Formats: sequence, C-alpha cells, structure tokens
Amino acid sequence: MRLRIFLRNLYLRQVRILGNYVTVDKTSSGEYSEKRSRFIATLYPCKNEREAARILADHRSKYWDAKHNVYAYILKDNTAKFSDDGEPHSTAGKPVYDCLNHSGIVDAMIIVTRYFGGVLLGTGGLVRAYSAASKAAIENASLVSMANCDIFEVIIPYSDQGKIMSFLRDNECDITDTEFGENVKITFATGTENGETVLNGLKEISGDRLAPLKTGTKILPVSIKK
Repeated sequence: MRLRIFLRNLYLRQVRILGNYVTVDKTSSGEYSEKRSRFIATLYPCKNEREAARILADHRSKYWDAKHNVYAYILKDNTAKFSDDGEPHSTAGKPVYDCLNHSGIVDAMIIVTRYFGGVLLGTGGLVRAYSAASKAAIENASLVSMANCDIFEVIIPYSDQGKIMSFLRDNECDITDTEFGENVKITFATGTENGETVLNGLKEISGDRLAPLKTGTKILPVSIKK
C-alpha cells in the first residue's frame, strides 16, 4: 500500500507541474476508532465557500447526535478554512487541514464526525485520530485532474471504428460523442500535452488516411488511476 500511495503522490506532483489541479468528483469516506471513540471522515467536492456552508449544514443535520463535526476545506483559489468544533485548540481542524493540504487536493472539504467513547484521548491522541480518519477518506477518494484538453473530431469508415476507439481509450482520450451516418464521426478530448502523440498515432495506424480536426480547448476532468 505504501508503494501505491508513493506512486500516486508522485503522479499528483507531475500533474501540478503541468499547471493542472487535482480534485474529487464524488464523496468518499474513511473511519478510525480509538478507545471507543469513532472518527468518521467524509471527503466532499466543494467549489466555493457558500457550498462549504451548505455541505457542513447538511452533514451536521445527518450526524445530529455526534459530539463534534470538525472540518477543513481548501479551494483552488487558495481560500482555506478549518474548525476544531469544540475540540482543544489545534488538535482537530488543523490536522484535518494538514492532511488535505499535503494531498494536493483542492476544491474539496473534509468533515470528521466524532462519536465520543467516554475516554479522553489527550492532545496527541486527538491529532492522531483526526489525521488517521482524514487520510483514510483521502486514500478512498475518486481523484480527477482538471486538465487543459484539446477537442478533436475525426471521421472514419465503419471498418476502422473498433481499432480507432480502442486506440483512443488506450491513449488517455475521452470519447465525448459518436455520430453514425455514411461514416462515423468521433469527438474526443485529450490533454494538451498528449495531443501530438495521439495525432501521430492515429496517422500511423490509419496509414496517414485520417485527418483529425481540432475544434477547441476546454478544461475537463481526467480520472487518476490509483
């Protein structure tokens, strides 16, 4: 597992070097228990402060019987906030924030719900527990890189459809539309840094018969494999 985490973190650093940013496309969760206290962490997509307030209100309503709902969020414009929600100063919100910040994920919010087990954990125990729960939610996250993508259209004969579709999928292209007429028109997106490689590959496998047309650019989510 440590090797998998190392490789994913290495990839995330490369993504940021390319000028993209990493976020999540759906919620994930993780849990940690210590001395009968349960720490349930939920990682949410979150695009702005208003959405953060709504997410927190909904979460508190869902876990109305919990002792604490500690949170932290980081937005892509570097806006950030965290709260200990009644826990001793810097033992809860700051560790949650540190985990989120270290992950490199933005436009995201972690809320850690604590059900008190009747035994005080002390400063070190709280930091450890809130960190462990947050890391578990991050490890289970569905990550996407919001990348600058080039959009292309290519017209192919039906006889080449399977081969071309397989090539595009194998080369990290997102097929966004397929139209069937006299021929097949495929619309696909690929990261700007990958565009030349894809075009050269299409020329090679088609015997230089295909002429993909670039129709624009767009920031699109690209899934990050674990």
